[in-house]
Amino acid sequence: MRSSLFFKIFSGYLFIGLLLSIFLPVVSFRIFKEFYINSATEKMKVLGQALELELLPYLKKKETESLDRWAKELGGKIKLRITVIDRQGVVLADSLRDPRTMENHGDRPEVIQAFKNGVGSFSRYSTTIKEDLLYVALPVREKGEVVAVLRLSVFLRDLNNLLLSLRKEILKTSLLFILFCLVSAFVFTRSLTRTIKKLATAFHQVATGDFKTKVFLKRNDELKQLADNFNLMTEKIEALFNELLLEKENLNIIFASLKEGLAVLDEKGRIILSNESFKKLLSAKLVEGKFYWEVIREVKFSELIKLVQEDKKSRSEEIEVEGKYYLISATFLVPREQMVVVLSDITEIKNLEKIKRDFVINVSHELRTPLTAIKGFIETLEEEVSGGNKNYVEVIKKNTDRLISTVKDLLLLAELEAKGSKGEIEEVNLNQLIEDVVRLFKAQLMRKGLDFELRLDEGIKVIKGDYFKLEQMLINLIDNAVKYTERGKVTLTLKSKEQMVEIIVEDTGIGIPKEHISRIFERFYVVDKSRSKKLGGTGLGLSIVKHIVHSHQGNISVESALGRGTKFTVTLPINPA
Repeated sequence: MRSSLFFKIFSGYLFIGLLLSIFLPVVSFRIFKEFYINSATEKMKVLGQALELELLPYLKKKETESLDRWAKELGGKIKLRITVIDRQGVVLADSLRDPRTMENHGDRPEVIQAFKNGVGSFSRYSTTIKEDLLYVALPVREKGEVVAVLRLSVFLRDLNNLLLSLRKEILKTSLLFILFCLVSAFVFTRSLTRTIKKLATAFHQVATGDFKTKVFLKRNDELKQLADNFNLMTEKIEALFNELLLEKENLNIIFASLKEGLAVLDEKGRIILSNESFKKLLSAKLVEGKFYWEVIREVKFSELIKLVQEDKKSRSEEIEVEGKYYLISATFLVPREQMVVVLSDITEIKNLEKIKRDFVINVSHELRTPLTAIKGFIETLEEEVSGGNKNYVEVIKKNTDRLISTVKDLLLLAELEAKGSKGEIEEVNLNQLIEDVVRLFKAQLMRKGLDFELRLDEGIKVIKGDYFKLEQMLINLIDNAVKYTERGKVTLTLKSKEQMVEIIVEDTGIGIPKEHISRIFERFYVVDKSRSKKLGGTGLGLSIVKHIVHSHQGNISVESALGRGTKFTVTLPINPA
């Protein structure tokens, strides 16, 4: 059961009040009693020292009867009991009893202390007069030698009566003190808890969304400061909340207007947020709370999500789901261990690509037969025609060869772009491949007077790939280097890098202007059209190279500067997945 704050504070004050009301009377009573006894003891010591001179003459003359009368007469006057005891403990005189009837007092503690230490004091019950007494014993000296003990004693009943009255007054004062403490504690605790309850109610209202709640206190203490800070806090929270609402509305508008499907997955793969486009693309009404594999039942999609979760890097991939093509991008959010998945419907684009690819293939196939026939007839005419007409035949032949080369390149490019066209994967000896390719360019290099440098890493021999496509890639790169280099040299470098190999083709040719570098892998794109026509380029060579590299899960990069040459770097895995 939860106890209230009022009860806790009030019970604390009550406990302290009770503790003080018990502790103070006990302590004050004891202090007062000790003070009274000490004061009485000191007074009797002074009185005893003064009586010593009157006592000595009686002792010298051994007038015990006169001594006893003196004790009784003086004891009645000063309201003290006077007892004289010799060294053997025999009572010589006593102001209240007949000394002849009294027992030996040599074993009394105060008497023993007086003989040993000079002064003795003790309080106890007297068996002689049947009352509590306070005793003070002093030695009586004659010529420096103790001859007797003068003992003075006072009745403690007066002290006890005084202490009883004092105890009643202290108890009465303690009860008044407790009552005052309880009233003060009640008033203070009630005031404090009322203020705290008011603040607690205000905090609860803010927690439920009422940011206009305010607390105003008439007091001037820390609680008022707390209330003022609370009011300031609610004002700022309200402003921030309104700002967040506005941002959320804007975000929801943007989120809903996206044509791409967007979903957020938690660390377990459950969809926690999605937009309408995501639901429309997948023809699903309720996706929140479901796992992604319940919504998209596609192995490649699951593999993509698992890869992103493992390496925590963004990835994208084209995936076919129920006859439609999607470009799926997955981004991992590190702080929240969540993932954002974006689906773009590229079905129309893929269909257009297929139509374009089919068109290129069909046209290329249709052109191959007539171009082959034209080339055959031109070769026949070339033998028969002479004179000025022969130049026309050569021009026709040259352009026919360009058309045939373009058709071949288009067919090769279409094959590379076709789905699943990975070629025949086998073990390829790179050293042998490079030797075969370099042999094809020896005559051309000698004709142009170019040097050729081959740098081979001894550790690289075999990788897995398509031999003929890798050969085509090298032919295109070296052919470009030789074509666009007028003097200097062409360098081919092969080196290893972890589980990868690097093939670098570098020349000292004319180079590529900076503004053209980003587009050189596009189809039919040529930097210098007049030079390309002169050299017979189709603008498809580098596009083919790029597709071959990507089909082997590699990368290609280019570095070039106008007038300083060009460097192509191809990175291929030794064992592609």
